[in-house]
Order: sequence, then C-alpha cells, then structure tokens
Amino acid sequence: MGKLTFAMENYLEAIYELSTDGTGARISDIAERLGVTKASANSAMSTLSEKGLIINEKYKEIFLTPTGREFAEFTSKKHQVIEQFFTQILKVDTAIADRDACAIEHVISNDSIHAMKEFIINKSKY
Repeated sequence: MGKLTFAMENYLEAIYELSTDGTGARISDIAERLGVTKASANSAMSTLSEKGLIINEKYKEIFLTPTGREFAEFTSKKHQVIEQFFTQILKVDTAIADRDACAIEHVISNDSIHAMKEFIINKSKY
C-alpha cells in the first residue's frame, strides 16, 4: 500500500480518537470532528476500507483494522509530540499548537519527531 494522503491520515486519526473506549466511530462524529460533510466522510471511508485500514459495514460503527490502528496511533503520537514541543518548549498557545501540529504531523520526519521528544525529555530533567 502506498503513502496515505494527509486527509486519509486525518480520517484514521479521527476514527482512532473517537473509538478509544472500544466502541467504533460513527460517520456523523467523524464528519463533525473533521468539519466535513457526511458524504465526504462516507467517500473517505470507502477508500480506507478498500485499503484494508478500516472495517466499514453500512449503517454500523467504523472500526480500525490492526494496520489502520498502527497508522492512526503513529500519526496521533507524532501530533502529541509536536504539540507538546510547541506548548512546553516554545510556549505557543494550545489552540495554535494543535492546529500547527495537525498540519506538520504529515510531513515531518521520524528523526525530527525523535529529536523533539528527546529534547522535551532532557529539558524536563533540569
């Protein structure tokens, strides 16, 4: 499977965040979370289902497959590290840090994420 688009990564992350209590995510909640129409969300679910990243039965909750969960967790963790770096180290406002992290998480290298994480850990030791 090739690289996912930013939008597809955002959909996976939304499903992940909406289904952390063991239930699946509803299409209306996904659409609301991402500020898109239900039709757009449904279209994205078809694409993610074809790629084997979600289980999507008509009129039922949406669940991540193990591969989908892996992608979603990885994207979510990158988002958290970037946001933490911006708020704790750079003192950026939380709302701005969240918005920027959402944009950056898709293009930043794993090396940069690791460096940010290490910097946060080492900074907190002093």
